[in-house]
Amino acid sequence: MENPEPGEVPLARRLGLFDATMIVMGGIIGAGIFVNPAVVARNVHTPLLVLGAWLIGGMIALIGAFVYAELAALRPRVGGQYAYLRDAYHPIVAFLYGWTLLLVVQTGGMAGAAIIFGRYFCELFGLSISEQVIATLALAILTAINCLGVRAGSNVQSALMLIKLVAIVLLIGVGCFGPVKTNPAGVELPTDSGGFAGLARAMAPVLFAYGGWQTASFVSGEMRDPRRDLPRGLLIGVIGVILCYVLVSYSCLRALGVANLARTNVPASEVMRYAFDERGAQVIAAGIAISTLGFLSQSILTAPRVYYAMARDGVFFKAVGHLDPRTRVPTVAIVLQGLCAAIIALTGKYDQILNYVVAIDVLFFGLTGASLLIFRARLEGKGLDEEHLRVPWHPITTSVFVLACWAISISTVMQFPRNAGIGVGILAAGALIYPLWRQSPSPRED
Repeated sequence: MENPEPGEVPLARRLGLFDATMIVMGGIIGAGIFVNPAVVARNVHTPLLVLGAWLIGGMIALIGAFVYAELAALRPRVGGQYAYLRDAYHPIVAFLYGWTLLLVVQTGGMAGAAIIFGRYFCELFGLSISEQVIATLALAILTAINCLGVRAGSNVQSALMLIKLVAIVLLIGVGCFGPVKTNPAGVELPTDSGGFAGLARAMAPVLFAYGGWQTASFVSGEMRDPRRDLPRGLLIGVIGVILCYVLVSYSCLRALGVANLARTNVPASEVMRYAFDERGAQVIAAGIAISTLGFLSQSILTAPRVYYAMARDGVFFKAVGHLDPRTRVPTVAIVLQGLCAAIIALTGKYDQILNYVVAIDVLFFGLTGASLLIFRARLEGKGLDEEHLRVPWHPITTSVFVLACWAISISTVMQFPRNAGIGVGILAAGALIYPLWRQSPSPRED
């Protein structure tokens, strides 16, 4: 880690292995797992392929977590992924990442999580209001709260995480040991498995649910022994998430079957409804809605640091990097982000948002993974062999991660050209706009 500036208070190194594991799991487990098993089942039509998709996604997330952990150890910069891309390639690549983060990835992810909240909120209260309207209202309220500098404390976030885990454990328990829903008359089972094409389509909702592993390395500066505990925390945490996700998918498959799972938009409520009638469905809907709201609130503040870094590099509006002197939060960035997320939530359905986000998200995951190959080559070219956390079996695992990400990105664009194509169009527009913002002769060092 870089040494603190004179007068700057260094980070307190208090976190151990258990803390690292919980942070990893908390950063990954969001709202998608309560909806995406149904989306996966619409693309692949056998239990084996449904579960296989979650295992493949988990392996990608595990390798990716180690890649980002090594990058954080090599280049502890403000802006994280933005800085890796800037230093490995060219400032325009970093700009395009920040550009699509604002207009596609971060805001699309927020919109998707807000729609899940709206879906289960309507399920809880039996409302006929559009889930997109509820999602937009939730985004507006949370954006306003965060602009005021009001942030939930660690105890509140821990409580929300506990509610989420209780909902997952309850769903797994009921799905694995509760009654099994028979296929009703008139519901046709798919005649094919979905094949490779279906599996490729299924990776979009799977990777959306696994999103968050890339933030696991941010706490390395606060760990007592990051060299020992961070890789262990990554390994245990991601494997724990894989286990949770596979068990949730298995529970839904066992309780509902592939056909019924594919037909529902609220699989968690459907499993509980069949076991405990409406009361069971309302209980888990309440837990999911509350925990999703907390997850959404935290996610609002994860990206403004990138917009801030872009503004300091002179490639974005200066106002975006402005901190409110009273609340010490980047209000312009938060409002702009909330506005974009609200527009996406109002104009897109959940499945469409998944493809819109993932096609661009995994493209930059692959580019970031490839940056590690570049940084390693530069160190070797200088004859340097720094002691730091390393990706196991590099460069094979890193290359597999990069190729897998790019393959999923290309597949998503090819199979969903309309939805994913919008994201590609925004990416292309950013390349044309970049020269208008380029004010500084070279990127500044943080």
